[in-house]
Amino acid sequence: MDYFAGVDIGSTMTKVVIVSGRIESSLIGPTGPEHRKLANRVMEEALGQARLSFDDLTYIVATGYGRINVPFADRQITEITCHAKGLQSLLPSVKTVIDVGGQDSKGIKILNGKVMNFVMNDKCAAGTGRFLEIIADSLGVPLDKIGEISLTAEKIAPVSSTCTVFAEAEIISRLATGEPIANLIAGIHDAVATRIASMVKKLNVEPDIAVTGGGAKNIGLVKALGSKFGRELLVPPEPLITGALGAALMGKDIYEKYAAEGQKPTRIGKKLEEATFFK
Repeated sequence: MDYFAGVDIGSTMTKVVIVSGRIESSLIGPTGPEHRKLANRVMEEALGQARLSFDDLTYIVATGYGRINVPFADRQITEITCHAKGLQSLLPSVKTVIDVGGQDSKGIKILNGKVMNFVMNDKCAAGTGRFLEIIADSLGVPLDKIGEISLTAEKIAPVSSTCTVFAEAEIISRLATGEPIANLIAGIHDAVATRIASMVKKLNVEPDIAVTGGGAKNIGLVKALGSKFGRELLVPPEPLITGALGAALMGKDIYEKYAAEGQKPTRIGKKLEEATFFK
């Protein structure tokens, strides 16, 4: 049997997915400063989970902003292309993808798993997971709890600033005047959703709409985004692995295309043990 791996090195999380005719294993770990060591470690763990060796892998594709730092990969493909491919396999009805990552957010228009158009915010923290992380920290609330807390809000407390620094100061000031934390978090989610929706609507949005990335795990943000589009948004079972899954499936497509022509794609990645140790 042939096995294909996708490695997605994002700004905050690194993901690995191994597929055959199905997902054999998937693993998520925090991205650190040494991308290569982390990619190797996460790959080793994913292989162990699938009870495979590195030599069992037929082809490996790397994606994400750190994709060039995966020395054992056979090819690098952009995360936008891989997100489209991965999401099409999970939610075939989706035509618009909203990906909310740690350092950027994207809107992707797809058709049959192919990218038709996209927009991206990668110049400012507002509208990203980092923005929410900073606000959660200033409020003394765990990041993974702010979604649930926002659902208990009595009202949305408007946050006027979209600048991370000014928004943080505004939140602290409003908190001092007695505004409940839940209302403020709901206001932050609304502000982030407004910013993201304004960007994504440039794509001439078509349903179904899905949310991926770490932001998709924030139920409050997903609800706020849904209100901007007037509909319930879809979320994959594990929204963090969409890019890595797409990368693995792209590798499978590459291999099968060559196989149909009686050829094999050239393997250019290093062996895992060679890639693990470096200066």
